[in-house]
Order: sequence, then structure tokens, then C-alpha cells
Amino acid sequence: MDETTEYKVRKLASDRLGLDLSEADRKMFVRQVVESYLADQQSKPQPETDAAKQAEEEPEEEEEEEEEERKRKRGGGAKEYDDDGDLIICKLSERRRVTVQDFRGKTLVSMREYYRRDGKELPTSKGISLTSEQWSSFKKNVPAIEKAIRKMESRLN
Repeated sequence: MDETTEYKVRKLASDRLGLDLSEADRKMFVRQVVESYLADQQSKPQPETDAAKQAEEEPEEEEEEEEEERKRKRGGGAKEYDDDGDLIICKLSERRRVTVQDFRGKTLVSMREYYRRDGKELPTSKGISLTSEQWSSFKKNVPAIEKAIRKMESRLN
């Protein structure tokens, strides 16, 4: 089990235990267990048979650690997750937010409205989910979008 998601762990545990682990407090518990497990795995020394593999991965690990440190400095600390376990990047308003989620094995940037029902925040159909490629294309074109907005605003004034 080299690659899995928190959702998959929660779903598997839910099936095996016969419990509903989709409630917010139970999701947080599963997240804590997963993070604790990952921290334990990272603190264990690598077996000598993996020495060559570890030597190959060191530059990647260093880059990942540097990226994580940069993110921590920018973000200022704890990450916030929604009721589905998706990372909340930012809240655009009280009802709108940007999240990063794993959907059918694909990473999506989702910008949408949410509503509250039975104490849970649920997404509406109003919004958009972009794949990594679509997000990159959008991000590249943000300056052109901003320029067009300024041009339209200048016409109105």
C-alpha cells in the first residue's frame, strides 16, 4: 500500500468495522490516525536493502521538504479540510471556496458554492472542477483575464 488516500483508508475501515466514518469528527479521527502512521513511518530508519533506492530518492525528498517548508511559511500553519476530507485552499466568501480533491484518481481544483444541511457543508452543482492541466492553462492566462477586466472596467468609468 505505497499509494492511497485518506478517503480510501476511511472507506476500507468503514467497511471492515461496519461503522459510518463519514461524519466530521470521525473523519478528523481517521486523519489523525493516518498522520500519526505516516509520521511513524518517516521516523523509522530505512533497511539497508533500500540504500540504493534511498540515494536515488534523496534529491526528490529534499525538493519535497523544501516545497513543504515554503508552503508552511506561506500558509502559516494548520491546513483546513472540509467534511469530505478535501483540502480547503481558500474561502472566497461564506458559501464559496476553492478546494483540492482526489476524484477517481485525478487531482481536481474545485471552485464552488456550498450549503449547510444537518450540520454538514455540502457542495452545490454551482461551480467548476479543473484537472491539473486545465488549472495550469487557466493560471497561465490569468494576466490576460485581468487585463480584459481592467479594460472593461475602464469602459464603464
